[in-house]
Amino acid sequence: MTSRQQLSFPRQYARTQRFTLGAPRAFTVSPDGSRVAFLRSTSGTDRTNRLWVLDLDDRSGTARERIAADPEALLAGTPEELSAEERARRERSREGSAGIVGYAVDGAAELAAFALSGRLFTAGLRAGTARELPVPGPVIDPRPSPDGRHIAYVAGGTLRVTGAEGDGDRELAVPEDGQTTYGLAEFIAAEEMSRSRGFWWSPESDRLLVARVDGADVQRWWIADPAHPDREPSTIAYPSAGTPNADVRLYLIGLDGSRTEVVWDRAVSPYLAAVHWSSAGEPLLLVQERHQRSQRCLSVDTASGETRLLCKETDPAWLELFAGVPALTPGGELVRIVDIPVGENGVDGAARADGTGAESGARVLFVGDRALTGPELQLRAVLDIGEHDVLVSAAAGETAEAPETGEIHVYRVPYGDRADLPDTAGPSEAGEAREGRTWGPERVSEGTGVHTAVRAGGVMVLASARPEVSGTVVQVVREGKQLAVITSYAQQPNLTPRVQLTEGGAHRIPCAVLLPTHYRESDGPLPVLLDPYAGPHGQRVVAAHNPYLTSQWFADQGFAVVVADGRGSPGRSPAWEKAVKDNLPLTLDDQIEALQALAERFPLDQSRVAIRGWSYGGYLAGLAALRRPDVFHAAIAGAPVTDWRLYDTHYTERYLGDPAEAAEVYAVNSLVTDDGLAEPASPVRPLMIIHGLADDNVVMTHTLRLSSALLSAGRPHEVLPLTGVTHMTPQEQIAENLLLLQVDFLKRSLGMP
Repeated sequence: MTSRQQLSFPRQYARTQRFTLGAPRAFTVSPDGSRVAFLRSTSGTDRTNRLWVLDLDDRSGTARERIAADPEALLAGTPEELSAEERARRERSREGSAGIVGYAVDGAAELAAFALSGRLFTAGLRAGTARELPVPGPVIDPRPSPDGRHIAYVAGGTLRVTGAEGDGDRELAVPEDGQTTYGLAEFIAAEEMSRSRGFWWSPESDRLLVARVDGADVQRWWIADPAHPDREPSTIAYPSAGTPNADVRLYLIGLDGSRTEVVWDRAVSPYLAAVHWSSAGEPLLLVQERHQRSQRCLSVDTASGETRLLCKETDPAWLELFAGVPALTPGGELVRIVDIPVGENGVDGAARADGTGAESGARVLFVGDRALTGPELQLRAVLDIGEHDVLVSAAAGETAEAPETGEIHVYRVPYGDRADLPDTAGPSEAGEAREGRTWGPERVSEGTGVHTAVRAGGVMVLASARPEVSGTVVQVVREGKQLAVITSYAQQPNLTPRVQLTEGGAHRIPCAVLLPTHYRESDGPLPVLLDPYAGPHGQRVVAAHNPYLTSQWFADQGFAVVVADGRGSPGRSPAWEKAVKDNLPLTLDDQIEALQALAERFPLDQSRVAIRGWSYGGYLAGLAALRRPDVFHAAIAGAPVTDWRLYDTHYTERYLGDPAEAAEVYAVNSLVTDDGLAEPASPVRPLMIIHGLADDNVVMTHTLRLSSALLSAGRPHEVLPLTGVTHMTPQEQIAENLLLLQVDFLKRSLGMP
């Protein structure tokens, strides 16, 4: 086998799946703080994840890693087989590895359950034993009950339950027809709401909340494989903008066979966005109206199935969904993250349309009716809720004293008697606690970087990615003291990014600039490659090392590479993100603004500017070539959304509305309806379009329609179809050659040697 030192970067990048293989992930801390479970493969090129346990011994001060479940041993060397349903689940989560890709534990984190090759396995995390339970398959999403006595799972759209010893397997909810499932998340929930689950155990382990999904009214699309004309096309239920969604209902189903429907106004709020059920109180539901400008948090009466309104939120643009909320504190108070406009005197005033300045809004943590953070922080997610504090992920807000470009930190936010603040209080107004201590948000993570955490039993697993170090460092900490560092087997890249984080333009657009490794000032201006995503939910400018590896490789081919996160990208303020409502081309304006501002400080040759991107970035690249040929001289559009009427409901309608009511908005935002295609006076810029034929997220139709429109307009372009490739490109040879082909196209198009 070729050694790492001999591999080109494209081959190494592909073989290591972007240097993610061998890195620990999916951490669970036991409630007693004695162990940490996690997934990891055994090397930087090994795709097969094992389930590991880190034992923490306070008496000796030692920590020891051990394997709790090894797929190779459990499958006795037979190849892993995946059902179509499991492949679809992995596509939704962008999961490219193998082996144990997910697991769930009981309340004590002593029993883990997982699916492997469509079969059900359990592992005793304390004893370190793993075994298979003989149940019907293919098994999807097995989850132990909190008491560890039962395991619920889905097989063939049926929700089933079995004893933890493999006894008493039985059906709990059986689909009425071939269009219905129980216990699974529908396409929209998994792809756009980050809700991958379809059932939730009660704290008492005697019943479950179960989602029933009826997809009968969802339109059917057929995805064929032209490379294999003898095979039937695969059928997918795809709710494109303006078309019917799946009908989602929720039932309380007891282990004794009882069944009660949970009732809410599904005609008004059809989206089931989140479910929370803990011992702190009644189950919580977060339901959204289809236009996503209104949502309700409901509590469920588990005796009758009736729901009660806890709070209602509205927003003139849309409402974001946040991980970890809504939820309850141990004392039963509601925890949520709320987007609110912020004026000079606190939580009031009106947001500015451009998303900048002190009135651009804040993303605030609420516990009960108290706002515990202010505009100094922009909340990302709730990571854990303790008896006295909430652990959150957040970035510096608009009113922060100094910019922290690309940084995301972990904060501890106290609540309760000593944090009994007025509704308008922010971190700087937290007041003095007894004995003179400041009582407000406290940063837990240290140093420049992107940090996240998992916490239980007084133990925190803190994962930190930093600009100067490859990969992610995972520390296990108790009371501020490091107990262990979980080993990563990820490979070290054979190049090092030379990234400069900065801001550009009047909007202070977060940017990253990368020059060739051996660049000298005497080399003069360089051809420019913009390398953005620049769309909603996709932050590319981050204070970390590995996200810039490919950009640095392109830089080393002779480019000055610019990565910019303009309005619409997450992180700065609610108004910043929501400025793109009805106007996605605004994201291209910000790319141009950043480019022109950076050219005043960096060696950027604006007579040779190219852009490349994937998915939303592909849309942006197509937009650049077609609408701004005065700025851009070549573009590579990978898996681009070209006609927003073909993309899914929850994502598209959030930004552009209902196509039946906003036809002009869709025309302005789509590429295939661009009037500029027919203008002969416009410069024709080289455009390469890349698309996977098996893509079920952005289907190949997007590229075919754009290519047809370009052909009708007499505009030359290149189309690179990828046989058997989905929205991901996990295949090693394809991923490697894609980078090489892109460099060749860019150099040809810009007249580079």
